[in-house]
Amino acid sequence: MRRILVTLVACTLLAPAAWAKPIRIGITQIVEHPALDANRQGAIDRLKELGYEEGKDVVYDIQIAQGNPATANLIAKKFVGEGVDLILAIATPTAVAAAKATREIPIVISAITDPVGAKLVESLERPGRNVTGTTDLSPVAEQLKLFRTVAPKAKRIGVIYNAGEPNSVTLVNLAKKAGAELGYEIVEATVANSAGVMAAAKSLVGRADAVYVPTDNTVVSALEAVVRVCQEAKMPLVTGDTDSVKRGAVAAIAIDYYELGRQTGDMIDRILKGANPAEMPVETLKNFELHVNKNAAAAMGATLPADFVAKAAKVYE
Repeated sequence: MRRILVTLVACTLLAPAAWAKPIRIGITQIVEHPALDANRQGAIDRLKELGYEEGKDVVYDIQIAQGNPATANLIAKKFVGEGVDLILAIATPTAVAAAKATREIPIVISAITDPVGAKLVESLERPGRNVTGTTDLSPVAEQLKLFRTVAPKAKRIGVIYNAGEPNSVTLVNLAKKAGAELGYEIVEATVANSAGVMAAAKSLVGRADAVYVPTDNTVVSALEAVVRVCQEAKMPLVTGDTDSVKRGAVAAIAIDYYELGRQTGDMIDRILKGANPAEMPVETLKNFELHVNKNAAAAMGATLPADFVAKAAKVYE
């Protein structure tokens, strides 16, 4: 985790007058895992391309809430107290905390499944307040359809998620609807924190034929525990984010979180140049990528036909 210290801010005051007061962006992220980290880096990289040199034009204060909403609230209050110029809130709990903390400082959200349902914006087309950004709503039905290929005999799909995370509840409700249409029984296993992920995965053994992990930050942060159980029980694992495929899931069809971060960076740039968040529609990526992992498939007893693998944007051996 990277932290920009106060001493760095002091140093920038010695720069030429044009850069005497760098823009201060507070970045609050609910937990560290590859998808969210890629999202954050995408935004920072894009801003650099747009001319925001770190330490000269912009100073980032990156704070991780370690999966704790109470910590997210403290981080949001810290940013407001310090008077940052803009807050980048990655994932729903940190976005909700930031939105509660201020209606004055512009807040750009990213990796948020349901901004309207989380009461962050009035509508996707017109947010109506100091919050806008990007959503990562997953193509849940398409993700469940992957089981037709990787686990054609599966009838019961286990879903592991944090019932206290609003975006996860939204995704599971979508999974239930899609599952019913596809002929799958959805078997739920809930967790309250990452420490409970292993037990939740084990609870599905004998109750599920395959496992689906949506873009739930609590579960994804402890994905290796799910992978281990799925390997031992021969339950093919499909995830809601492609970064989890290289970590051991069999397959995923989803957005690229790094690219979503870059798109978020474009929105930050527009706001810093005077655009009103209340009038900026929430955006998303329209293209999805299929990633597959051959080693994971072999370890979990999944099938990966050659024509299916040929469609993948990335194949992990």
